[in-house]
Amino acid sequence: MSSTGAPTIKDVAREAGVSLGTVSKVINGKPVGEDYRLRVEHAIEKLGYQVNTYARSLKTRKTYCVALLMPSLQHPFYAVLTDEITACLMRRGYRSLLMITNFDPKAEQKCFDLVQQNKADGVIALTYAADLEVDASIPIVTIDRHLGHNVPCISSDNYAGGQLAAEKLLSLGCRKLLFVRVGPDVHGEPDKRGLGFENLCRSREADYAMLSLRDEEAPEAFYAYLDDHIADGKLEFDGIFCNTDGLAVQVLDHLRSRGIRAPEDVQVIGYDGMVHYASRRPFCSTIVQPIADMAESAVEVLLSTENTPKPTNVCLPIRYLPGGTTLDF
Repeated sequence: MSSTGAPTIKDVAREAGVSLGTVSKVINGKPVGEDYRLRVEHAIEKLGYQVNTYARSLKTRKTYCVALLMPSLQHPFYAVLTDEITACLMRRGYRSLLMITNFDPKAEQKCFDLVQQNKADGVIALTYAADLEVDASIPIVTIDRHLGHNVPCISSDNYAGGQLAAEKLLSLGCRKLLFVRVGPDVHGEPDKRGLGFENLCRSREADYAMLSLRDEEAPEAFYAYLDDHIADGKLEFDGIFCNTDGLAVQVLDHLRSRGIRAPEDVQVIGYDGMVHYASRRPFCSTIVQPIADMAESAVEVLLSTENTPKPTNVCLPIRYLPGGTTLDF
């Protein structure tokens, strides 16, 4: 220990049995062998070592802060993704500057302007603004939306997710399917959920319909659509795929108010993989996004060195999880 009693980077290196350079790389989020990283992190935790971020910032001319731009934390997907990204940054010695935009394009633009003023070293953004002006010098990684060929985008395999949902509904005996989407006018990777669904239905020559609505039209418009397809207490569709779990819950609630049960009368699959906080049970049968892997990939790509090639798109695998609204539960 140093004369002050506070552990130093040398103490960490000695405890972990590695060089000072290896400790420095781990602290600064640079790639090292997994065994070395775990040993250093264990030593830091055991010794209670604290990184002097102010001194480090002066030396490297970096803030060790990443701006995290989210439209809201009321949606479970946004909240879980924010939690995972923040944890990934902390493990690398970075802080997160969280900005909630409430889907306001002006607020989104202010976030990028702030980074230009050297208040953060980069941005991880889930954005819906149609006309963002982003300086090419700003390190940025997006979630689910492409802002340009030089901006990496992290997403789940939305197309495969749509295919899997349709395939699952058909395999469970559904004969007439419906895809329901509610979302913004700005296009992004989630649009591929409907494309995958439709492709699978066509390839199987299945009977299906597609309903796509803007945010401002919901929920009244899809409630009206569902009601128009109910006759004598029976829904015309026996399988529904919703582009989010939140939408699936709304659809289920509305159908329940009309005396239509899931999964007995209609089978419903959502998308995201959200679970109840206490029970960890899914809200509905769902296509699960690998949120932890998406967060890890976003942070890793953003903080990678200038010499490391950055991918245009990182597409991560999805999986299906039964949740009581399909007959396989």
